[in-house]
Amino acid sequence: MKRLTWIIGAGAAGVVAAIVFLLTIGDSHEFVGTVYSDPGPAPAFSLVADSGDVVALDEYRGKVVLLYFGYTFCPDVCPASLAELATAIDTLDASGRDDVQVIMISVDPARDTPDALAEYLDYFDSSFVGFTGTDEEIAAVAAAYNVFYEIEEGSAATGYLVNHWAGTYVIDRDGNLVESFGFGTTGEQIAADIEEWL
Repeated sequence: MKRLTWIIGAGAAGVVAAIVFLLTIGDSHEFVGTVYSDPGPAPAFSLVADSGDVVALDEYRGKVVLLYFGYTFCPDVCPASLAELATAIDTLDASGRDDVQVIMISVDPARDTPDALAEYLDYFDSSFVGFTGTDEEIAAVAAAYNVFYEIEEGSAATGYLVNHWAGTYVIDRDGNLVESFGFGTTGEQIAADIEEWL
């Protein structure tokens, strides 16, 4: 009887140890981005998507959203950032890719029509979605996310340019703003953090 009790006790201890080990592995990930210690709901918005329809952020609830502010005429920063986001999506497994949505909100609504956004983003990944709106709508959403942008003079070849914050926000499945990545974060690093939110 004592032997049976010992075996049961040892088995239970083994199960507890395994659970603790698995929980420790889950907690051992070191996030590359800035994780918010007290996350709150991501500011809501409804803008014109590249499909031409008005779409609300809430419609992506249940997915992890990677939110980027940029524009199609951007000469260098936006292409580099979107390329890394595309790499991040490619790095995830199939189920992970289905549960992540990359969104770019244009900070150049005068030039970024829905069609222009669709064509531009398709170059990086066909699943990416672009949003645009009026100057006032874009300014309001940018302000809600503390995103700075301003128009500056360019060249005859480029036309005006838009100086803007080049980071990426992470919104979790429940619609909370939980993390941000700075410019230069690699796609592999982004994917590793996103897997934790998934």
